[in-house]
Amino acid sequence: MTVSYRQPGVVLTDRHFTVPLDHDAPTGETIELYAREVVASDKAHQELPWLLYLQGGPGFGANRFVGKGAWLGRALKEFRVLLLDQRGTGHSTPANRQTLPLRGGPAAQADYLTRFRADSIVRDCEAIRREVTGGAPWTVLGQSFGGFCTVSYLSLAPEGLTAAVITGGLPSLHAHADDVYRAAYPRIERKVAAHYARYPQDVERARRIADHLHTGEVVLPNGYRLTAEAFQSLGILLGGSEGSHRLHYLLEDAFVRTPQGPALSDAFREEAQGLLSYASHPLYALVHEAIYGQDTRPTDWSAERVRAEFPQFDVAKALAGDGPLLFTGESIHPWMFDSDPALRPLRETADLLAARTDWTPLYDSARLAANEVPVAAAVYHDDMYVDTAHSLATARAIRGLRTWVTDEFEHDGVRAGGPRVLDRLLALTRDEA
Repeated sequence: MTVSYRQPGVVLTDRHFTVPLDHDAPTGETIELYAREVVASDKAHQELPWLLYLQGGPGFGANRFVGKGAWLGRALKEFRVLLLDQRGTGHSTPANRQTLPLRGGPAAQADYLTRFRADSIVRDCEAIRREVTGGAPWTVLGQSFGGFCTVSYLSLAPEGLTAAVITGGLPSLHAHADDVYRAAYPRIERKVAAHYARYPQDVERARRIADHLHTGEVVLPNGYRLTAEAFQSLGILLGGSEGSHRLHYLLEDAFVRTPQGPALSDAFREEAQGLLSYASHPLYALVHEAIYGQDTRPTDWSAERVRAEFPQFDVAKALAGDGPLLFTGESIHPWMFDSDPALRPLRETADLLAARTDWTPLYDSARLAANEVPVAAAVYHDDMYVDTAHSLATARAIRGLRTWVTDEFEHDGVRAGGPRVLDRLLALTRDEA
Protein backbone atom coordinates (compact mmCIF):
# COMPACT_ATOMS: atom_id res chain seq x y z
CA MET A 1 0.00 0.00 0.00
CA THR A 2 1.39 3.40 -1.03
CA VAL A 3 0.57 6.33 1.24
CA SER A 4 1.29 10.00 0.43
CA TYR A 5 1.18 12.94 2.83
CA ARG A 6 2.49 16.48 3.12
CA GLN A 7 4.97 18.50 5.11
CA PRO A 8 5.87 22.16 4.50
CA GLY A 9 6.93 22.46 0.87
CA VAL A 10 7.10 18.71 0.15
CA VAL A 11 5.00 15.69 -0.69
CA LEU A 12 6.13 12.43 0.91
CA THR A 13 5.25 8.92 -0.20
CA ASP A 14 5.99 5.71 1.71
CA ARG A 15 7.41 3.04 -0.57
CA HIS A 16 7.77 -0.65 0.31
CA PHE A 17 9.73 -3.28 -1.62
CA THR A 18 10.40 -6.99 -1.36
CA VAL A 19 13.92 -8.17 -2.24
CA PRO A 20 15.84 -11.43 -1.86
CA LEU A 21 17.80 -11.85 1.34
CA ASP A 22 20.51 -13.39 -0.85
CA HIS A 23 20.55 -11.95 -4.36
CA ASP A 24 22.40 -15.06 -5.55
CA ALA A 25 19.29 -17.04 -4.56
CA PRO A 26 16.52 -14.85 -6.02
CA THR A 27 13.76 -17.39 -5.43
CA GLY A 28 14.69 -17.95 -1.80
CA GLU A 29 13.93 -16.03 1.38
CA THR A 30 12.96 -12.37 1.07
CA ILE A 31 13.18 -9.28 3.25
CA GLU A 32 11.32 -5.98 3.13
CA LEU A 33 12.80 -2.59 2.32
CA TYR A 34 11.31 0.80 3.11
CA ALA A 35 12.06 4.09 1.39
CA ARG A 36 10.51 7.54 1.59
CA GLU A 37 9.95 9.36 -1.68
CA VAL A 38 10.21 13.15 -1.42
CA VAL A 39 9.27 15.74 -4.05
CA ALA A 40 8.79 19.49 -3.87
CA SER A 41 5.10 20.37 -3.62
CA ASP A 42 5.19 22.56 -6.71
CA LYS A 43 6.84 19.76 -8.73
CA ALA A 44 4.76 16.86 -7.46
CA HIS A 45 3.23 16.11 -10.85
CA GLN A 46 6.34 16.69 -12.95
CA GLU A 47 8.56 14.04 -14.51
CA LEU A 48 11.84 14.49 -12.65
CA PRO A 49 15.11 12.57 -12.52
CA TRP A 50 15.68 10.55 -9.36
CA LEU A 51 18.29 10.98 -6.65
CA LEU A 52 18.87 8.05 -4.30
CA TYR A 53 20.25 8.89 -0.85
CA LEU A 54 22.40 6.34 0.97
CA GLN A 55 22.80 7.12 4.67
CA GLY A 56 25.98 6.87 6.70
CA GLY A 57 26.48 4.11 9.21
CA PRO A 58 26.38 1.20 8.85
CA GLY A 59 23.17 0.56 10.71
CA PHE A 60 21.24 3.83 10.45
CA GLY A 61 17.99 4.43 8.63
CA ALA A 62 17.79 7.40 6.29
CA ASN A 63 17.40 10.89 7.75
CA ARG A 64 13.91 11.79 8.91
CA PHE A 65 13.69 15.30 7.49
CA VAL A 66 10.97 17.82 8.22
CA GLY A 67 10.32 19.80 5.08
CA LYS A 68 13.43 20.76 3.10
CA GLY A 69 16.13 20.49 5.77
CA ALA A 70 19.90 20.32 5.18
CA TRP A 71 20.87 19.32 1.61
CA LEU A 72 17.37 18.13 0.72
CA GLY A 73 16.11 21.54 -0.34
CA ARG A 74 18.84 21.81 -2.97
CA ALA A 75 18.17 18.31 -4.26
CA LEU A 76 14.44 18.97 -4.60
CA LYS A 77 15.07 21.82 -7.02
CA GLU A 78 15.73 19.25 -9.75
CA PHE A 79 15.21 15.74 -8.37
CA ARG A 80 12.61 13.44 -6.95
CA VAL A 81 14.48 12.00 -3.94
CA LEU A 82 14.37 8.48 -2.50
CA LEU A 83 15.53 8.17 1.12
CA LEU A 84 16.32 4.48 1.53
CA ASP A 85 16.39 2.65 4.84
CA GLN A 86 19.15 0.19 4.00
CA ARG A 87 18.45 -3.45 4.83
CA GLY A 88 18.19 -4.08 8.55
CA THR A 89 17.65 -0.41 9.43
CA GLY A 90 14.71 1.88 10.07
CA HIS A 91 11.44 0.49 8.68
CA SER A 92 13.24 -2.13 6.58
CA THR A 93 13.20 -5.66 8.04
CA PRO A 94 15.07 -4.95 11.30
CA ALA A 95 18.11 -6.79 12.62
CA ASN A 96 18.48 -6.42 16.37
CA ARG A 97 18.51 -8.35 19.66
CA GLN A 98 14.73 -8.83 19.43
CA THR A 99 14.56 -10.10 15.85
CA LEU A 100 17.82 -11.94 15.28
CA PRO A 101 16.88 -14.92 17.52
CA LEU A 102 14.24 -15.71 14.87
CA ARG A 103 17.19 -16.81 12.72
CA GLY A 104 18.33 -19.37 15.27
CA GLY A 105 21.51 -19.36 17.36
CA PRO A 106 24.57 -17.12 17.08
CA ALA A 107 26.06 -19.02 14.12
CA ALA A 108 22.88 -18.64 12.09
CA GLN A 109 22.65 -14.99 13.09
CA ALA A 110 26.23 -14.33 11.99
CA ASP A 111 25.62 -16.04 8.64
CA TYR A 112 22.53 -13.89 8.15
CA LEU A 113 24.41 -10.67 8.92
CA THR A 114 27.09 -11.34 6.30
CA ARG A 115 24.41 -10.27 3.81
CA PHE A 116 24.11 -6.77 5.28
CA ARG A 117 27.19 -5.20 3.74
CA ALA A 118 27.61 -2.76 0.86
CA ASP A 119 27.44 -5.38 -1.90
CA SER A 120 23.97 -6.55 -0.81
CA ILE A 121 22.81 -2.95 -0.36
CA VAL A 122 23.85 -2.11 -3.93
CA ARG A 123 21.97 -5.11 -5.28
CA ASP A 124 18.92 -3.98 -3.29
CA CYS A 125 19.20 -0.58 -4.96
CA GLU A 126 19.33 -2.14 -8.39
CA ALA A 127 16.32 -4.32 -7.63
CA ILE A 128 14.17 -1.39 -6.54
CA ARG A 129 15.48 1.00 -9.21
CA ARG A 130 13.67 -0.94 -11.90
CA GLU A 131 10.41 -0.46 -10.00
CA VAL A 132 10.99 3.17 -9.02
CA THR A 133 12.36 4.65 -12.24
CA GLY A 134 11.09 2.14 -14.79
CA GLY A 135 14.69 1.15 -15.44
CA ALA A 136 16.20 4.60 -15.95
CA PRO A 137 19.50 5.25 -14.15
CA TRP A 138 19.56 7.61 -11.19
CA THR A 139 21.97 9.86 -9.33
CA VAL A 140 23.20 8.58 -5.98
CA LEU A 141 24.29 10.66 -2.99
CA GLY A 142 26.31 8.63 -0.48
CA GLN A 143 27.21 10.06 2.92
CA SER A 144 30.00 8.34 4.90
CA PHE A 145 29.22 4.59 4.77
CA GLY A 146 26.75 5.52 2.05
CA GLY A 147 29.82 6.65 0.11
CA PHE A 148 31.40 3.23 0.66
CA CYS A 149 28.22 1.76 -0.82
CA THR A 150 28.47 4.18 -3.74
CA VAL A 151 31.99 2.98 -4.57
CA SER A 152 30.62 -0.57 -4.47
CA TYR A 153 27.83 0.62 -6.79
CA LEU A 154 30.43 1.93 -9.25
CA SER A 155 32.15 -1.46 -9.01
CA LEU A 156 29.11 -3.73 -9.32
CA ALA A 157 26.46 -1.88 -11.33
CA PRO A 158 27.65 1.42 -12.82
CA GLU A 159 25.00 1.11 -15.54
CA GLY A 160 22.45 2.03 -12.86
CA LEU A 161 23.99 5.45 -12.27
CA THR A 162 23.70 8.77 -14.08
CA ALA A 163 26.11 10.36 -11.61
CA ALA A 164 27.50 9.74 -8.14
CA VAL A 165 28.10 12.23 -5.33
CA ILE A 166 30.06 11.17 -2.24
CA THR A 167 30.45 13.14 0.98
CA GLY A 168 33.05 12.00 3.51
CA GLY A 169 32.86 8.43 2.26
CA LEU A 170 35.71 7.40 -0.04
CA PRO A 171 36.97 4.11 1.46
CA SER A 172 40.31 2.46 0.96
CA LEU A 173 39.91 -0.13 -1.76
CA HIS A 174 42.31 -2.62 -0.19
CA ALA A 175 43.05 -1.72 3.47
CA HIS A 176 42.38 -4.31 6.17
CA ALA A 177 40.57 -3.10 9.27
CA ASP A 178 43.93 -3.03 11.08
CA ASP A 179 45.22 -0.50 8.55
CA VAL A 180 42.08 1.59 9.01
CA TYR A 181 42.50 1.80 12.79
CA ARG A 182 46.26 2.35 12.71
CA ALA A 183 45.48 5.44 10.68
CA ALA A 184 42.51 6.36 12.88
CA TYR A 185 44.01 6.55 16.37
CA PRO A 186 46.47 9.38 15.54
CA ARG A 187 43.62 11.34 13.94
CA ILE A 188 41.50 10.84 17.03
CA GLU A 189 44.37 12.02 19.22
CA ARG A 190 44.60 15.22 17.14
CA LYS A 191 40.87 15.82 17.55
CA VAL A 192 41.13 15.36 21.32
CA ALA A 193 44.07 17.77 21.49
CA ALA A 194 42.07 20.34 19.51
CA HIS A 195 39.14 19.90 21.89
CA TYR A 196 41.30 20.46 24.96
CA ALA A 197 42.93 23.49 23.31
CA ARG A 198 39.46 24.96 22.84
CA TYR A 199 38.19 23.93 26.27
CA PRO A 200 41.22 23.52 28.60
CA GLN A 201 38.91 23.24 31.62
CA ASP A 202 37.72 19.91 30.21
CA VAL A 203 41.09 18.26 30.89
CA GLU A 204 40.44 18.08 34.62
CA ARG A 205 36.72 17.40 34.16
CA ALA A 206 37.39 14.38 31.96
CA ARG A 207 40.03 13.02 34.35
CA ARG A 208 37.67 13.43 37.30
CA ILE A 209 34.84 11.57 35.55
CA ALA A 210 37.15 8.78 34.36
CA ASP A 211 38.62 8.38 37.86
CA HIS A 212 35.12 8.21 39.35
CA LEU A 213 34.19 5.46 36.90
CA HIS A 214 37.49 3.64 37.23
CA THR A 215 37.03 3.19 40.97
CA GLY A 216 33.32 2.36 41.13
CA GLU A 217 30.50 0.90 39.07
CA VAL A 218 27.87 3.19 37.55
CA VAL A 219 24.78 1.78 35.84
CA LEU A 220 22.71 4.06 33.62
CA PRO A 221 18.89 4.08 33.74
CA ASN A 222 18.59 1.59 30.85
CA GLY A 223 21.03 -0.85 32.46
CA TYR A 224 24.11 0.28 30.53
CA ARG A 225 27.28 -0.25 32.58
CA LEU A 226 29.14 3.04 32.32
CA THR A 227 32.82 2.20 32.59
CA ALA A 228 35.76 4.52 32.09
CA GLU A 229 36.30 2.97 28.65
CA ALA A 230 32.67 3.63 27.74
CA PHE A 231 33.09 7.24 28.85
CA GLN A 232 36.16 7.48 26.61
CA SER A 233 34.09 6.39 23.61
CA LEU A 234 32.07 9.61 23.83
CA GLY A 235 34.93 11.01 21.77
CA ILE A 236 32.94 9.85 18.76
CA LEU A 237 31.28 13.27 19.03
CA LEU A 238 34.53 14.99 18.06
CA GLY A 239 34.18 14.06 14.41
CA GLY A 240 31.09 16.24 13.91
CA SER A 241 30.84 19.97 13.26
CA GLU A 242 29.31 20.69 16.68
CA GLY A 243 30.74 17.67 18.49
CA SER A 244 33.43 19.41 20.52
CA HIS A 245 30.87 21.87 21.89
CA ARG A 246 28.39 19.09 22.68
CA LEU A 247 31.07 17.16 24.57
CA HIS A 248 32.04 20.26 26.52
CA TYR A 249 28.48 20.92 27.65
CA LEU A 250 28.10 17.30 28.67
CA LEU A 251 31.26 17.41 30.80
CA GLU A 252 30.43 20.67 32.56
CA ASP A 253 27.19 19.23 33.95
CA ALA A 254 28.65 15.90 35.06
CA PHE A 255 28.62 16.10 38.87
CA VAL A 256 26.18 17.15 41.57
CA ARG A 257 26.54 17.23 45.36
CA THR A 258 24.49 14.63 47.23
CA PRO A 259 24.26 13.58 50.90
CA GLN A 260 26.64 10.75 50.00
CA GLY A 261 29.11 13.07 48.28
CA PRO A 262 29.69 14.00 44.63
CA ALA A 263 27.81 11.84 42.12
CA LEU A 264 27.23 11.84 38.40
CA SER A 265 24.11 13.88 37.77
CA ASP A 266 20.90 12.44 36.40
CA ALA A 267 21.19 14.88 33.49
CA PHE A 268 24.67 13.57 32.63
CA ARG A 269 23.56 9.96 32.94
CA GLU A 270 20.54 10.52 30.72
CA GLU A 271 22.48 12.25 27.98
CA ALA A 272 25.36 9.78 28.12
CA GLN A 273 22.89 6.92 27.85
CA GLY A 274 21.43 8.37 24.66
CA LEU A 275 24.88 8.82 23.15
CA LEU A 276 26.23 5.40 24.11
CA SER A 277 23.29 3.07 23.56
CA TYR A 278 23.11 1.05 20.33
CA ALA A 279 19.44 0.20 20.83
CA SER A 280 18.42 2.23 17.77
CA HIS A 281 21.28 1.07 15.53
CA PRO A 282 22.75 -2.28 16.66
CA LEU A 283 23.97 -3.12 13.14
CA TYR A 284 26.53 -0.35 13.55
CA ALA A 285 28.21 -2.36 16.29
CA LEU A 286 27.65 -5.78 14.73
CA VAL A 287 28.97 -5.20 11.22
CA HIS A 288 31.13 -2.13 11.64
CA GLU A 289 34.43 -3.94 11.18
CA ALA A 290 32.91 -6.34 8.64
CA ILE A 291 32.56 -3.42 6.20
CA TYR A 292 36.36 -3.63 5.87
CA GLY A 293 36.48 -7.41 5.36
CA GLN A 294 37.48 -8.32 1.80
CA ASP A 295 39.67 -11.40 2.02
CA THR A 296 40.50 -14.41 4.18
CA ARG A 297 41.87 -12.38 7.10
CA PRO A 298 39.47 -12.05 10.05
CA THR A 299 38.82 -8.59 11.43
CA ASP A 300 39.26 -10.14 14.91
CA TRP A 301 38.15 -7.09 16.92
CA SER A 302 40.61 -4.92 15.06
CA ALA A 303 39.98 -1.63 16.88
CA GLU A 304 40.57 -3.29 20.25
CA ARG A 305 43.77 -5.02 19.16
CA VAL A 306 45.22 -1.98 17.41
CA ARG A 307 44.46 0.27 20.38
CA ALA A 308 47.08 -1.66 22.33
CA GLU A 309 49.66 -0.18 19.95
CA PHE A 310 48.72 3.28 21.24
CA PRO A 311 49.20 3.09 25.03
CA GLN A 312 48.37 6.78 25.46
CA PHE A 313 44.71 5.73 25.14
CA ASP A 314 44.91 3.43 28.18
CA VAL A 315 42.71 4.83 30.97
CA ALA A 316 44.70 3.42 33.88
CA LYS A 317 47.98 4.78 32.51
CA ALA A 318 46.46 8.19 31.89
CA LEU A 319 45.05 8.38 35.42
CA ALA A 320 48.33 7.18 36.95
CA GLY A 321 50.10 10.13 35.33
CA ASP A 322 49.20 13.78 35.09
CA GLY A 323 48.43 14.01 31.38
CA PRO A 324 45.02 14.39 29.77
CA LEU A 325 42.64 11.50 29.27
CA LEU A 326 42.32 10.69 25.57
CA PHE A 327 38.87 9.99 24.21
CA THR A 328 38.39 7.35 21.54
CA GLY A 329 36.38 7.76 18.36
CA GLU A 330 34.58 5.62 15.81
CA SER A 331 35.60 2.18 17.03
CA ILE A 332 33.78 -0.91 18.24
CA HIS A 333 35.13 -2.98 21.15
CA PRO A 334 34.14 -6.32 22.72
CA TRP A 335 33.31 -4.70 26.06
CA MET A 336 30.45 -2.82 24.36
CA PHE A 337 28.62 -6.14 24.06
CA ASP A 338 28.94 -6.53 27.83
CA SER A 339 28.03 -2.95 28.78
CA ASP A 340 25.08 -2.26 26.48
CA PRO A 341 21.85 -4.19 27.18
CA ALA A 342 20.90 -3.75 23.50
CA LEU A 343 24.03 -5.69 22.50
CA ARG A 344 24.54 -8.20 25.33
CA PRO A 345 22.48 -11.02 23.76
CA LEU A 346 24.51 -10.60 20.55
CA ARG A 347 28.03 -10.98 21.96
CA GLU A 348 28.61 -14.48 20.58
CA THR A 349 27.21 -13.44 17.20
CA ALA A 350 29.66 -10.53 17.13
CA ASP A 351 32.55 -12.84 18.05
CA LEU A 352 31.67 -15.15 15.17
CA LEU A 353 31.56 -12.25 12.71
CA ALA A 354 34.94 -11.05 13.96
CA ALA A 355 36.39 -14.53 13.34
CA ARG A 356 35.09 -15.00 9.77
CA THR A 357 37.64 -15.70 7.06
CA ASP A 358 35.41 -15.84 3.97
CA TRP A 359 34.78 -12.19 3.19
CA THR A 360 34.33 -11.33 -0.47
CA PRO A 361 35.67 -8.19 -2.22
CA LEU A 362 33.48 -5.11 -2.13
CA TYR A 363 35.28 -3.11 -4.82
CA ASP A 364 36.47 -3.87 -8.36
CA SER A 365 39.69 -1.95 -8.99
CA ALA A 366 39.75 -2.72 -12.72
CA ARG A 367 36.20 -1.54 -13.24
CA LEU A 368 36.80 1.59 -11.19
CA ALA A 369 39.90 2.37 -13.24
CA ALA A 370 37.72 2.27 -16.36
CA ASN A 371 34.82 4.20 -14.77
CA GLU A 372 32.63 6.31 -17.06
CA VAL A 373 30.10 7.59 -14.48
CA PRO A 374 30.58 11.25 -13.48
CA VAL A 375 31.67 11.18 -9.83
CA ALA A 376 32.45 13.96 -7.36
CA ALA A 377 33.54 13.54 -3.75
CA ALA A 378 33.93 15.89 -0.82
CA VAL A 379 37.02 14.88 1.14
CA TYR A 380 37.32 16.55 4.53
CA HIS A 381 40.89 17.54 5.25
CA ASP A 382 41.22 15.93 8.68
CA ASP A 383 38.11 13.74 8.81
CA MET A 384 38.09 11.80 12.09
CA TYR A 385 36.02 8.95 10.68
CA VAL A 386 37.50 8.34 7.22
CA ASP A 387 41.23 8.68 6.60
CA THR A 388 42.02 11.48 4.16
CA ALA A 389 45.07 9.74 2.67
CA HIS A 390 43.02 6.58 2.06
CA SER A 391 40.27 8.66 0.43
CA LEU A 392 42.65 10.49 -1.89
CA ALA A 393 44.31 7.25 -2.96
CA THR A 394 40.89 5.89 -3.87
CA ALA A 395 40.01 9.11 -5.70
CA ARG A 396 43.07 8.61 -7.89
CA ALA A 397 42.04 5.01 -8.56
CA ILE A 398 38.56 5.91 -9.89
CA ARG A 399 38.73 7.22 -13.42
CA GLY A 400 37.27 10.69 -13.80
CA LEU A 401 36.48 11.24 -10.12
CA ARG A 402 36.74 14.88 -9.10
CA THR A 403 37.46 15.82 -5.49
CA TRP A 404 36.68 18.82 -3.39
CA VAL A 405 39.16 18.75 -0.50
CA THR A 406 38.15 21.16 2.24
CA ASP A 407 38.78 21.93 5.89
CA GLU A 408 35.67 24.09 6.09
CA PHE A 409 33.58 21.16 7.31
CA GLU A 410 33.88 18.10 9.48
CA HIS A 411 32.55 14.65 8.53
CA ASP A 412 28.93 15.84 8.63
CA GLY A 413 29.57 18.56 6.06
CA VAL A 414 26.60 17.59 3.88
CA ARG A 415 24.37 18.37 6.87
CA ALA A 416 26.24 21.39 8.19
CA GLY A 417 26.92 22.85 4.75
CA GLY A 418 23.57 21.82 3.38
CA PRO A 419 22.67 23.09 -0.08
CA ARG A 420 26.09 24.62 -0.73
CA VAL A 421 27.92 21.29 -0.42
CA LEU A 422 25.52 19.41 -2.68
CA ASP A 423 25.46 22.25 -5.20
CA ARG A 424 29.26 22.24 -5.43
CA LEU A 425 29.47 18.49 -5.93
CA LEU A 426 26.70 18.30 -8.49
CA ALA A 427 28.46 21.04 -10.44
CA LEU A 428 31.68 18.99 -10.38
CA THR A 429 29.87 16.01 -11.92
CA ARG A 430 28.77 18.30 -14.75
CA ASP A 431 32.11 20.08 -15.29
CA GLU A 432 30.49 23.32 -14.18
CA ALA A 433 32.92 24.10 -11.36
